[in-house]
Amino acid sequence: MDGTTGDRHGRVVAALDGASLRRHTTGQTILDTVDWTVRAGEHWALLGPNGAGKTSVLRLVGATTFPTTGTVEVLGHRLGRVDVRELRALIGHVSTSQRVPQDLPGHAVVLTGHTGSVQPLWKKYDDEVRERARALLAELQIKELADRPYGVCSGGQRARLLIARALMADPALLLLDEPFNALDLPSREDLVDTMRHLALTRPRLATVTVTHHLEELSPALTHALLLREGRALTQGPITHVLTTEHLTTCFGRPVEVSRHGGRWLARSGVAGWGEGAARQ
Repeated sequence: MDGTTGDRHGRVVAALDGASLRRHTTGQTILDTVDWTVRAGEHWALLGPNGAGKTSVLRLVGATTFPTTGTVEVLGHRLGRVDVRELRALIGHVSTSQRVPQDLPGHAVVLTGHTGSVQPLWKKYDDEVRERARALLAELQIKELADRPYGVCSGGQRARLLIARALMADPALLLLDEPFNALDLPSREDLVDTMRHLALTRPRLATVTVTHHLEELSPALTHALLLREGRALTQGPITHVLTTEHLTTCFGRPVEVSRHGGRWLARSGVAGWGEGAARQ
C-alpha cells in the first residue's frame, strides 16, 4: 500500500488546525499549534520522545479532550459543537490501559464494544450482534479465546481482543495507543499481521498508532507524524518522514534508519557501531 491511498478516497476523517493544548493548573504547553489531517484509508504512525505529545494528539482526535486554542474536527464534526458521547461511539479505541474485567471471557469482551461499556449489557445483544462478535474473533484468528477469561490471555491475545472489540462499532477511525507495549516477539508479529489484514480488508478505515519503536510498524502504514516538545516536526508519506535525518532531529541523538521487506529498523547512529558489531 502506498502513501497515496488516503488521497484517492479523499474524505477527511480527522483534522487539527492550529491545535494547542495547555495544562490548566500550570499553564504548561503540551501541544503547540499542531496542523494535521487524516484521510480515509490512511494509516498513520505517531512517533516521538516521551513527553512529545503523542497521546495528547490521540486524545484530541479521539474526542476525549478539547484543544485550548485552534480547532479539531473528527468525522465531520468540530469539537465543542457536537455531543462528544455520540462521536466517541463512532471511534475505535485500543489501549493497554483500558479497563476490562479480568474474568470476562473473550466473546463477552468483544460484545462490550457494541455498547461501549465496561461490563456486558446482555439485553442489548441480539443474535446478530453475538454472531458479529464471533465473526470478528474468527477474522482476527482468536476464536479459541471466546470462552477464555481475559485475565489469563497473553498480552498479544489481549491486544487482538481489544481490536475486535473496537471493530464492533464498525468505526471509520481506529486509534491505537501503544498496542505493542510489553509484547514478546511472536505476539508483536501477530499484531503486525493483524494491522496488515485490517488495511487490506477495510480500505476506508483510517488508523493512528502511537508507538516508540520502528520495528513495531506494520508495512501497511502509509504516513507518519513526528512530534517533539509538543510540536509537529514533520509529517507525510512514511517513506519521506522516516529518514535518518528526521529521526535524529526528533530524538535528539544520532539515529540510523533502514528498511527491509517493508519493515523499519532504527539503531544508534554512533560512528563505527555497525563495523564493530559485524566483527563480533
